[in-house]
Order: sequence, then structure tokens, then C-alpha cells
Amino acid sequence: MIKLLIVDDEQVEREGMQAILQRAYPNIKIEQAKNGKMAVQMAEDFCPDLILMDIKMPGMSGLEAVAFIQKKHENIKFIMVTAYDMFEYLREAIKLGVKDYLLKPSKASDILQTVGKVLQQIEEEKRLAEERKQKQQEYQKALALVETDVVTQLLFDHVHEVHLDMLVEMLDIKSTNEMFVMCLLLPQDKDNLYPLIKKKLRKLGGCWVGALYGTQLPIIVFRDPAKTFRSQAIYLARELLSVRKSEHEEWFIGIGSVVSSLEEIRQSYHDSLIATSETKFSHKYRFYSDVPTVAGNEKSIMALREKEFFDQIRLGEWDKVEMNVMGFIQTYEKEGIPIVHTQQRVVEVLWLISRIMSEIGIQTITPLYSFKIQDYRQLRAEVNLLLEKMKQTHAEHYDQFEADTIRQLKQYIMEHSHKDISLESLGKKVGLSPIYISKMFKEKLGINYIDFLTECRIEKAKILMCDPEKSIKEITYEVGYHEPNYFSKVFKKVCKISPKDYRKNLFAANN
Repeated sequence: MIKLLIVDDEQVEREGMQAILQRAYPNIKIEQAKNGKMAVQMAEDFCPDLILMDIKMPGMSGLEAVAFIQKKHENIKFIMVTAYDMFEYLREAIKLGVKDYLLKPSKASDILQTVGKVLQQIEEEKRLAEERKQKQQEYQKALALVETDVVTQLLFDHVHEVHLDMLVEMLDIKSTNEMFVMCLLLPQDKDNLYPLIKKKLRKLGGCWVGALYGTQLPIIVFRDPAKTFRSQAIYLARELLSVRKSEHEEWFIGIGSVVSSLEEIRQSYHDSLIATSETKFSHKYRFYSDVPTVAGNEKSIMALREKEFFDQIRLGEWDKVEMNVMGFIQTYEKEGIPIVHTQQRVVEVLWLISRIMSEIGIQTITPLYSFKIQDYRQLRAEVNLLLEKMKQTHAEHYDQFEADTIRQLKQYIMEHSHKDISLESLGKKVGLSPIYISKMFKEKLGINYIDFLTECRIEKAKILMCDPEKSIKEITYEVGYHEPNYFSKVFKKVCKISPKDYRKNLFAANN
């Protein structure tokens, strides 16, 4: 509802003006003020969209009141009302940005014409403001999807060459030279926790939240130079744990090491997973730097055997997987390595197997020891149990897997390319993990899913550009982008020409 304030020291003038306007515009709300000082106060309390201001009033004049109100409320519009057709007054009013003026006495038709013109302008501005608000809300929603996709690409080595830099630019994190990953382990019934956690982290700022994989939630945190690494991480960990309904809920946070670029962030993620290998700590978080390590310069088993494990798991060769893992245990036992160090190395292997399964679309158990292991016999028994559970999950997955998944996804993207589509939403569509979908596009089609989505949008944009009635801005929103500058960057990256120049060449060729 539009609100209007009539300011005049003569009551009969105020009442007459209100009667004329109320009859013509019954849906606007009208209040009155009898002097400039009262008008200033009502500008605060009533918040009018338009003020009809008498110039000559005792005490604070109309022009003084306008100047005072505009300092705090620059969006309020003014029409001056005066019995004096004096140039100096009007010139001063124009300087203050007054929209129009009325002379006393005025015909009802003149009043309605002058006020109606300004009311139309106010309605149009309100409509545009609401459109901008909706667009901004849609843009923020799109950014949230972008964020989870960027984290997925960074942590699981499916980096999108064309878009990643632009997506990172969109997310607008303050410049920092250091970052680290926190891996939050949640209980099994975690579906209602994800939005609460994202809301908490949005409020805290300075981080990107990934998608929920099984029971683990990866978070990329950007270093705050005003705090030490440990104090920043502990503060965030405690804030996250405060989301729990009860201290007895089984949450745990692994905190990876600090790295100096996004290219190295996978290492911090790996470290954060290792930090969660044991969860029996009262404070419910652990730094990777606090994890016991084997002395010497021995390379991580994960780095040495990752490709071998990937091929074995992809082909379902679980006998070989089990033989390799048990071979590691036997080697460490023969070398006399303390059990605490061996179980740490073995849990690295189990985490590797879990992550590989996640990457091929299988959500499996979180490989954690269920009790404190005392000797190698107990370690072998516990590892056998964990491997058996993962093997069973692998078998169940492939029994349910549909051969036409990739066709379904392509069709869905082509039909819905104008909407916000993320790896996570595609995963929910076909019941697969975001990591697997990204990997499947790359392996089966030789293209990243964002490349395919972009192709669909750009082709649709090219068709829409044939219509001279549509602006570039309109086309931007129609094909699924929320920001014209970003659309232009993507179009030029893909087509090697700006949208404006493409359209110019298109029309030139047709003429």
C-alpha cells in the first residue's frame, strides 16, 4: 500500500486535500501533519512514499522540512504546495529534488493529475524493486548450488576448467592466501540437520559448504588472518557442535592441515578424513596434526595404491582388495610397528576405499573402528568386518543400477536447463551421489556436466537472440542465469564473441 502524508498548517486545506485524494485513490493510506517539525517526526514513524508539503508554515518551513527529511529518507518523494508563485521558492525546491508543485487554490483535476503522475512513478519503482528483490533471492539460491558444486569439484578432482574461476569469483570470498577443510561426521538420521548446519555457517561466513555424502559433510574454510589457525578452527568446531540437540549425539569433526591454494585443497580434505579415524574424544574434534604418525619419510599408502584400489573396486574384485589390506597389516606386524600406528595407516586405506566407492556413486559406511583395538588379531577381525560391509553395499548398488541413467540425466538437463541444476539435484533425481554423476559425464560423454548444461543454455540463448524484441538481460534470465555480466562472460568463453556482437552479426547477415 502506498502511503501519503499531507503537511499544512491550515486544517481546512489538509482535510480538503485528503477528501479529494481519498475519493480518487481509495487504496492509498493518508495521514496529516500540521507543521514542519511534526512532518519530520511522521517521516520516521509513518514512513510515507509521498509528502505534499506546504512551503510557508510557522516554525520550520516546508523547504527546511524537506531538506531535513531527505537526509535520512532519500526515497521519499515530495510535491510542494504553496499560495505563492515565487521563483526563488521553486528553484530551491527543484534543487532538493522535489517532483512537482501545486498552487493554492488548485482545481481537483489539477491535484489529481499532479499527484497521480507521481503515484504512478512510485508504483513503478516499487514493482521494479520487488523484481530486483526476487532476482536477488533467486541469485542467492543459485549461489548456494554453485557453492556445493565448487566444493565437490575441488575435493573430488572433477575441476571444471572453463567455469571454476568464474564460479569462485561469483562466491566472492575475501582474498586469503590460506585455507583448510573441516570434515563433519553426522549421525545416520541426519536429513534435517543439513539446512541447520548451512544456516549456521552462512551466519559465521568465511567458508564454503559441500554436499552431504553419506554421513560426512566437507567444509572449506578460508583463513582469518586476525586469528591463529587453531583458534579459528576450534571456534568453528564449537559453533558447529552447538547445532546439536543433545551433547550425546554422535557428531565429530576432523580438521585438515592449512594449504596455500585451492589446487592443494584435496590434501587438506584427505587430512581431515584421517583426523576422524578415531572419534572417542570428549571435545568431539581433532586436528590432523594431532594424529600419531609413523616415524621417517614413508609415503602414504593412499598415494601409492590409489589407482590399483580404484580399478579393483570398480571391477568388484573384493578378494584382491581384502588381500592387499591384510598384506599391509601383515607387513607392519612383521616390522614390529606399534599397533596404534598400524591401525592409523590401515584406516587411511579404508578411507580411500570409502572415498572411491563414493566417487563411483556408492554411499557406504563411515569406516571407523567400533572399539579400542589392543592387538593385531583384533585389528584384522575389525578390518574384515568393515570390508565385508562395504562389499555388501557395493553388490546391492549394482543390483539396482539402471543402464539408462546417463540418458535420463541428459534428457532432464535439456528440458530443465533454464532452472538451477546442481550435481546434488541431479543426484537426487536418479539416486546417485554427486561425485559419481560428475565422473559419469566425464567418462561416458567426455564432457563435464556443467559443460553440457552450458551448451544447452547457450544454444537456447542463440535462438532467443533472433528475436529483436528481447533484450540481452531478458535472455539471461530466460536461459537460466541470474546475472547478465556472468552470462556474457560464459557466452564469450564458449562462442569466442560477446552476446552483443553475436546478435549484431546475426542481424547483419539476415539483412
